[in-house]
Amino acid sequence: MTDMQDRESVQTKLQAIAEKAGNQPGYRFRNLYGMLNEEMLKDSWQYIRKDAAYGVDRVSAEEYKQNLDENIHQLVENLKKKRYRAKLVRRQYIPKANGKLRPLGIPATEDKLLQLAVKRILEAIYEQDFLESSYGYRPNIGALDAVEKLSNELQFGKYNYVLEADIKGFFDNINHEWLLKMLAERIDDKALLRLIEKWLKAGVLDTDGKVIHPGTGTPQGGIISPILANVYLHYVLDVWFEKVVKRHCTGKACIIRFADDYVCAFQNQSDAQRVYEVMGKRLGKFGLELSTEKTRVVSFSPNENPGKNSFDFLGFEFRWGKDLKGKAHVKRRTARKKLRNSIKRFNEWCKENRHLRLPELFSRLNAKLRGHYNYFGVIGNYLSLEQFYYHVQKTLFKYLNRRGQRRSYNWEGFNQLIVQFQLAKPHITKPRYRKRARMEPGIG
Repeated sequence: MTDMQDRESVQTKLQAIAEKAGNQPGYRFRNLYGMLNEEMLKDSWQYIRKDAAYGVDRVSAEEYKQNLDENIHQLVENLKKKRYRAKLVRRQYIPKANGKLRPLGIPATEDKLLQLAVKRILEAIYEQDFLESSYGYRPNIGALDAVEKLSNELQFGKYNYVLEADIKGFFDNINHEWLLKMLAERIDDKALLRLIEKWLKAGVLDTDGKVIHPGTGTPQGGIISPILANVYLHYVLDVWFEKVVKRHCTGKACIIRFADDYVCAFQNQSDAQRVYEVMGKRLGKFGLELSTEKTRVVSFSPNENPGKNSFDFLGFEFRWGKDLKGKAHVKRRTARKKLRNSIKRFNEWCKENRHLRLPELFSRLNAKLRGHYNYFGVIGNYLSLEQFYYHVQKTLFKYLNRRGQRRSYNWEGFNQLIVQFQLAKPHITKPRYRKRARMEPGIG
């Protein structure tokens, strides 16, 4: 078969799984492990990030590709004969916005490939099960979709209270036993479940050379981790909220979740308070814990303290205000903490990159600015974009004048430089609500 025929065959199989999952919600799939053949792995290879960091075996994607057919053939043989062993996960730390470090787990290239193939199979099944309230780590769905959905719910849904919640160390505390039970609701294939369990139990090689064998959690950075996390919270939060919480509420209620970040909105205060009181118990049943200092009920009504009460979600601050006609309108702006962190990170970036030649420096800078505008460029947030742009200019002016021993630019010369290299100016990029797209099964 040609590569095109292989791809079509893989897509056809994944599509068949998706259709069956959609038509038979209670069906438990068998023989999924057998789909991890050379055809599936070769097709999945095209979705592997070739510039990603390597794992403990120090084999890059480019090196693995040099003998791709033989490597995949050997991997499939090991799977068939149950000789496959998950390699240690290499730990790497990246800075968080609050100054702390976030641990990432980087699997070996071969493990990444196998995890990607399994992820595609799981997506074909669970994309039919996941609820409309779930947004994180899903194909063709992003954080801005969650922001827009929440904005519309608050604007038109007659909600008066918001439960702002935070889960402590979610990825580190996923209970393996519970996760495997949840997967077994849809998967009747012990070989595939054992394979997933191997990744959950894989040791972690820390930066100090010590090997850690965590009893809970799934490493952030692993290709399989996001969908496993979504399956976990699908059962822990989404289904529970839809089938239990809503049924016991006296008024309207909704939940919007992006990965482990979520907010709940309620029409009545009594419902909001009751869910606030039971949320910790619900999460605790599955080994999770609410952050009490970051969890609260906020009065959020256009008729009560308009513009005063607010909450943050996915980098935005939500509050009530007035539109041009004087009517109550849900306003969004860059959360103040997020804006401060963005300015701080840009300061660090500018300090590290000031030595670059001007064409390259401005090319990279414009890419960063476009990324910022593409996310935060929602209607009503222009002043925050302008504030960020002002700090970018101020910081850039400072560091360009530190490239040498002499001061290089006055403000007039600097402004001419901005015009010459067409520094990207703030602009609104999301004028209208973007309709949520559905997944095409098999697209990694």
